[in-house]
Amino acid sequence: MKIKKKLRAPPAIPTSSMADIAFLLIIFFLVSTTMKRDQGLGLTLPGFGQTIKIRKENICNIWINAQEKIALDGKPVSLREIRPILEDKLGKNDKLIVSLKTDKQASYNVMINVLDEIKLTGAKRISLAAPD
Repeated sequence: MKIKKKLRAPPAIPTSSMADIAFLLIIFFLVSTTMKRDQGLGLTLPGFGQTIKIRKENICNIWINAQEKIALDGKPVSLREIRPILEDKLGKNDKLIVSLKTDKQASYNVMINVLDEIKLTGAKRISLAAPD
């Protein structure tokens, strides 16, 4: 007598629930993923046409020219020299307004670096002036 072998079906991956699994994974990642929002510059801008007279001793001018050279009250300075000079000026005058004026040809990165240095001094009154 001969023993018959049982024929077995080849192993297969069940695909009937693949759509359900994919849907659950999509839902999981949608719920658990956080989106980072662009922060931008946290500045409060005045309304259009507002002008205020300021005494000359209460303003400190910083200019950035087209060659990205920085001048503080008309004297050339480097980026690292801005903070100690401004801290000294702010210590003497708590009503000091720092006015930053940038040439249109200067890179945005230089302006942001100077603005960061101004903020690190603790200056609360910062003016972004339009170039002449």
